[in-house]
Amino acid sequence: MTDGAAGAAPGRRARFGIPGLLRTAARRSTDLLLPPRCLGCGAITPSEGALCGSCWGGLSFIERPWCACCGLPFEFDIADGALCGGCAAREPAFDSARAVLRYDDASRPLILSFKHGDRMQAGRHFGGWMARAGAERAEQADLVAPVPLHWRRLAARRYNQSAELARGVAASAGVDLCLDLLRRTRATPGQGGLNRRARRLNVRGAFAVSPRRREAVDGARILLVDDVLTTGATLEACARALKRAGAARVDALAFARVVRGAQPE
Repeated sequence: MTDGAAGAAPGRRARFGIPGLLRTAARRSTDLLLPPRCLGCGAITPSEGALCGSCWGGLSFIERPWCACCGLPFEFDIADGALCGGCAAREPAFDSARAVLRYDDASRPLILSFKHGDRMQAGRHFGGWMARAGAERAEQADLVAPVPLHWRRLAARRYNQSAELARGVAASAGVDLCLDLLRRTRATPGQGGLNRRARRLNVRGAFAVSPRRREAVDGARILLVDDVLTTGATLEACARALKRAGAARVDALAFARVVRGAQPE
């Protein structure tokens, strides 16, 4: 018997022996009592972490061609490395940004149910989607970190949706996760209804690197995770704090982004 065969046999016994059968039986019993449900609408699905056909069919995934910096999708094929008008006019504080989905009528219920509907388990699955969409950035990253909530908002909501996404990204990509890399130094009003300039002013100076994490940031390549990219103001404010603390590179990864016309919103 070769070493390879000797190593494989115990694994087969573990899978198909009594422990494996018990695990399989337990999983099937759980599925009967609590069947897997669509992460969007809650309909019963064949497997955990799936979407029903209706929810899946309506999603608009962001694909090339896109801005080489912020990931804004272009309507037509253009040269590799091209920038959108916004990034050409003003270089963002982050080095790049990517998103999985367009934020629209199909993706909005998916995100809102995760963000406000206590569907924390969705973060693991959505984070896996994000890791695949940002695979090039994830491969280069030293740390994955979420955009933080202020402690008062965290207490009211009970969980940070960006942190749950970051868990999924880190686990899927095999990159170290640091949930408290950044902290929110002040409670900012919601960004809804604000224009681009107002959003930047609203979050200016609102983030800082946690004092005990400064050594981890110095010289590191950070993958910054958020749920939705709208104007990019929040991600830029976080990126500035990380760059001031010595981060070598900050790439942003969002689950969805707002796309309006040909400019990043």
